[in-house]
Amino acid sequence: MQGRTVLASFPAGGPHGSRPAEEFAREKCHEGQEAEVVMDLASDTFLVVVRGREPVE
Repeated sequence: MQGRTVLASFPAGGPHGSRPAEEFAREKCHEGQEAEVVMDLASDTFLVVVRGREPVE
């Protein structure tokens, strides 16, 4: 199983209609990274991650 690299985290309790994690992931996808949003239930946060490689800066 490949690892994941967390690019950013966002609190789950944002304002209604606000989706900062999805917007951040979309920006990273436009930059060529295969970013996705996952939920970390233990910390109640959304994580933007890439699988199996280091982030491109």
